[in-house]
Amino acid sequence: MLSTSFIKNNKEKILKCLNLRNFRFKNIINYILYLNKKKILIKTKIDYYSRIINKYSKKFSKKLENNNLFYKNILRIKKKKKEKKKIFNNINKKIRNKILLIPNILNKIYLKKKIKKKKIIYKYGDINKKNNKNYLTHIELAKYNEIFDTSLASSISGTGFVIYTGKGLRLYNALVKYFLYYNNQKGYKEYKLPYLVNKYSLYGTGQYPQKKEQIYNITKDNLYLIPTGEVPLINIYKNKNFNYNVLPIKAQSYTTCFRREAGSYGKKVKGLNRIHQFGKVEIIEICDNENSNRRLYNMLKHIKNLLQSLKLIFRILLLPPHDITLTSSITYDFEVYSIGQKRWLEVSSLSNCLDYQSYNLNIRYKKNNKINYCHTLNGSSLSIPRMIATIVEFYQNNNKIEIPRILLPYY
Repeated sequence: MLSTSFIKNNKEKILKCLNLRNFRFKNIINYILYLNKKKILIKTKIDYYSRIINKYSKKFSKKLENNNLFYKNILRIKKKKKEKKKIFNNINKKIRNKILLIPNILNKIYLKKKIKKKKIIYKYGDINKKNNKNYLTHIELAKYNEIFDTSLASSISGTGFVIYTGKGLRLYNALVKYFLYYNNQKGYKEYKLPYLVNKYSLYGTGQYPQKKEQIYNITKDNLYLIPTGEVPLINIYKNKNFNYNVLPIKAQSYTTCFRREAGSYGKKVKGLNRIHQFGKVEIIEICDNENSNRRLYNMLKHIKNLLQSLKLIFRILLLPPHDITLTSSITYDFEVYSIGQKRWLEVSSLSNCLDYQSYNLNIRYKKNNKINYCHTLNGSSLSIPRMIATIVEFYQNNNKIEIPRILLPYY
């Protein structure tokens, strides 16, 4: 979330970013600044009333007891102060609700260059070498091998769910173990997290209210199923104050994630392409406000090396500003090529959120006796279902599936 002071001091820059994001409600900036002016005037009035009440309550306490008219005047001022406080709180709430709709400031890459579509910045592997014959899809391969079952899952939970079984489940567990081990070797501390969170945790990471249509809500308890491991993982550090020398903080977690994915139809959602309940290993970093772009590059290199170790065909894309999430200042997607389906599947999304989340969650650090808000970064490392889909298709051999050499110790 952006602060009102930041909006006031960077109005033109924010408007430029909103234009690049194709944000339609740009008048919201002027409305927030108008409300903020109003709030300041009311605060001045509240402070004035407080001074009068304090002054006369201390100086003329005896008069207050004996002079009925004087006492009534003080009561009248207290009532006015109470009314103004109510108006002040309502305006504050309005400002917060409006600010929650404003996306983060964009990275300077977007401000320097006009990036209107996804830009490929890295490729690994040759599609042409694999496109010279017909490969089965992971859905077809599941008929010949014990991998997963969507039909049985549908009879239990409805469409968009999956049951892993036999060799498929062993591959699933192998991927989770390998990803966690790989991340751990690079300093990412592992956490086992709750899958249910409160609304404030979603607000803090910018998932709510923008993505509320995708999030499952347990209405009786007012809890929400996590749409991504980023939500509880970042919230571990809310209200924390770090010393500069302990940064960056690096953490990871394997979680089951839940998304409604409303309005998704057709071949793009068949099999393991898009499901409502899916496993994912998430990595996050919390760093100072000067080195987040360098940390982002390190995380990008880390995920790239992880995919290279599996010998799959993949590419890295820089997303255009209108495609990135509200909290992100810059986002890179990692897509692995599905040999059987002859299409690219996103398996990771890596973002730098600057201080957008840490301002919400009060995550700060101290350097040279100055308190600053941290920068937060997050990425998938990696999404399990789509990795299974691409691995079984890539490593198929006469309806059978070989296992990538790197996974054998974990399988």
